[in-house]
Amino acid sequence: MTDAPLIELRSASFGYTDRKVVDSVSLTQGAGEVIALLGPNGSGKTTLVKGLLGLSEHLGGEVSLFGTPLAKFRDRPRIGYVPQRHSLSASVRVTVREIVETGRLPLRPWWRPGSAADAAVVDEALDAVALRDREREDVAALSGGQQRRVLIARALAAQPDVLLMDEPTAGVDIANQRILAEVLSGLADRGTSMLIVTHELAALSGVVTRIVCMNAGHVDFDGTPTAYTRGHEGHELGDAHHHSPSADERRPGLAALVTDPLPSREVPRG
Repeated sequence: MTDAPLIELRSASFGYTDRKVVDSVSLTQGAGEVIALLGPNGSGKTTLVKGLLGLSEHLGGEVSLFGTPLAKFRDRPRIGYVPQRHSLSASVRVTVREIVETGRLPLRPWWRPGSAADAAVVDEALDAVALRDREREDVAALSGGQQRRVLIARALAAQPDVLLMDEPTAGVDIANQRILAEVLSGLADRGTSMLIVTHELAALSGVVTRIVCMNAGHVDFDGTPTAYTRGHEGHELGDAHHHSPSADERRPGLAALVTDPLPSREVPRG
């Protein structure tokens, strides 16, 4: 089903045991879309993403991935995942390239060594996140923003059809947020589909093509960045828009940042 949406939810619910955290959500993601998933803490954003990965329970409704019902979906490498809290331990000596190479493991038998084709894909993933020149460095010596880019490269090494990212800019300084944004912009220009959980929409200005807002386990907005900006301004003026923005989203001047791209500049190393 080549024309099937990458992700399709129809009145879907996710949670843990019998407790619904996400309730009756409908959402479709097409090829090439870059969706920002917004909402206050506890709104269900991460639970929804974990549900797509099989890490939270599917408690109702219909969920399809690439046209296949979630319960029957087995081609997990087609979904790349970049977690919020990285696990690149300082207690283990491992290079940037070695971390990225692990992204190829789901695609071959455990006993078969990597091939020249595997190495070429790893090279491409490192180039995509601008870390090819750091590939032999100890990953523990990198900054938090650089380590986040390593995780993006690891996900890209599996050549997924869609990337799910949980707060990729969280805890990253402004300079590295800009570099991350440029990396994601480059991926978007290549046609990479992304679903990005974030509280820092301004950092992704010019990258996101669509915004979905969640509140109390439900979707209360789904539209373009321009439509979101109008709704956000209306909310500040007290009209009936129902999105509950986080503290970051309530900052003055966000409306301009959502629709205006980041200024051009030289990209610093690292």
